[in-house]
Amino acid sequence: MAEIKLSHLKHSYFPSPVSPDDYALKEIDVTWRDGGAYALLGPSGCGKSTLLNIISGLLTPSEGQVLFDGKDVTGLPPDKRNIAQVFQFPVIYDTMTVRENLAFPLKNRGFAAEVINRRVAEIAEMLDVSEMLETRASHLSPDNKQKISMGRGLVRDDVNVVMFDEPLTVIDPHLKWKLRSKLKELHQRVKATMIYVTHDQTEALTFADEVVVMQEGEVVQIGTPIELFERPQHTFVGHFIGSPGMNVLPCELQGNRALFQGHNVDLEGPVQTGHGALALGIRPEHIAISDSGIPAHVTKVSDVGRHFVIEAKIGESTLKAVSETQPPETGSAVHLSFAPEKTRIYRDGWIATARRT
Repeated sequence: MAEIKLSHLKHSYFPSPVSPDDYALKEIDVTWRDGGAYALLGPSGCGKSTLLNIISGLLTPSEGQVLFDGKDVTGLPPDKRNIAQVFQFPVIYDTMTVRENLAFPLKNRGFAAEVINRRVAEIAEMLDVSEMLETRASHLSPDNKQKISMGRGLVRDDVNVVMFDEPLTVIDPHLKWKLRSKLKELHQRVKATMIYVTHDQTEALTFADEVVVMQEGEVVQIGTPIELFERPQHTFVGHFIGSPGMNVLPCELQGNRALFQGHNVDLEGPVQTGHGALALGIRPEHIAISDSGIPAHVTKVSDVGRHFVIEAKIGESTLKAVSETQPPETGSAVHLSFAPEKTRIYRDGWIATARRT
């Protein structure tokens, strides 16, 4: 396996890009450590697939370098990069058995029969498909076909990286959790460097040790699932991750406190100086119904099973709060309190408050 480093990487589909808007990928610097489990997360059109194609060698970046273990592979074709890739739709041969499908990548590279048999048995056992080895792939269910596709990517133990391009998109929702769990288990067992591309936050956060969040060709935050949830560095991360996402509310500053709809709000720490549009960011989980606080009017209550989502208005702003106890009724007048240690200021989208020391 290999450490994957992207250095000053930029890409444009225009022959002569002029402005930042001409770039599908704005400057990106990312390092994925050898043996880690990583996710590329972002909405459609944010540049995830472009980045994946550059890593695999299907695209040559306009600027910058791709390095595997410090070696510049930017100009190398896919077959020289020693990678494995699993796509949205299972890439298997329906006329072959499961055994033949798993063995194909090794057989094609001239591995000895005993090595092929050993690796096929190991991967089949990991995937829980040992009893299907003599079954033709055409007879498999969609989730088992994707398992075999994953197995074909993992059967070689000499690859630099295994890349997954939204591999669960075509899988029924009730089967996705099984494959997510299986993939996480596989990573823990084979210790391969894995990069998982998805627009689904649940897939990314349950699989990856570290997540790269992208928006409009830029990396807006790299962090563990806990870091992304607990302290978003950009309002996009706060909004995109979480259900419901972070409240982003227009505000003003009064010293090191926020002034929101005429009410003072304590913050997690001092606010950095600067210029730009200000917003107060706080997750619904950190807003509570209380005896005192900011007056609000409940406009909607949704029972989502695990908890209640309360929508309320404060002045001209609408926000959401989460409650695990019986919520107030729609139309009720309530008071809301914000947890100060979880309340922060964002300037032009980027975090501008420092943690208290």
